[in-house]
Amino acid sequence: MIISLILVPGAATALTLTECTRTTHVSHGGEADHRDLGEGRVMWRDWWSQEGTATSYAIVDCRPAEALTFRTAEENMGKRLPFDRTRKALSIVERHESGARLFATLERIGSDRDKVARDIELTTRAAEPCACAVLYPDAWAGEARFALPAED
Repeated sequence: MIISLILVPGAATALTLTECTRTTHVSHGGEADHRDLGEGRVMWRDWWSQEGTATSYAIVDCRPAEALTFRTAEENMGKRLPFDRTRKALSIVERHESGARLFATLERIGSDRDKVARDIELTTRAAEPCACAVLYPDAWAGEARFALPAED
């Protein structure tokens, strides 16, 4: 696999998926487990653990900058009852991704999560995710290119 560097003035660049794993909310939230789903599509896990815990996933198609996000587990996150349907939700992703991409649209994957996941959203992203920058550096169709923050 060839990995390209993204050159953005004043910012560090992502070199590998490992560098995409990071804390995004001081000590209690972040992104991890970045994966290449092939054909310009990436996925990662968002986590949160402050007074409550939550696990969500994002699948992004880098070329049209479309994203599907969904929560698979949470506990003590407000008035909703706790749940963990991570295994079932990820098996739905595997089933869709093992078939032809023509049929594995983000809309279909999202609709198959009804009654399995919560907070299912299909959006167009403006900012390029780290995994798209690393794996598909020439594919991003959104506005802002990804750059790791400069280290102090």
